[in-house]
Amino acid sequence: MELADKAVGFLLSLISLSIFTYYTFWVIILPFVDSDHFIQQYFLPQEYAILIPVFAGVVLLCFLSIFIGSVMLKTKRKKA
Repeated sequence: MELADKAVGFLLSLISLSIFTYYTFWVIILPFVDSDHFIQQYFLPQEYAILIPVFAGVVLLCFLSIFIGSVMLKTKRKKA
């Protein structure tokens, strides 16, 4: 089981590093590259560099609020 945990941890770290590298390149370096360069075809338009993280943050806050609310309701019912 310990080996499986290490493999999952390594895989999650690798995915996180890949996403961070892609996003960093997209936001910081790509604006300085010519718009007709072939590398531009691998990236979404710059507007999505803001919209995707904002949308992900809103979804995360919604799920977190629902989770906290459900835990509060369950503990309130348990006390009563």
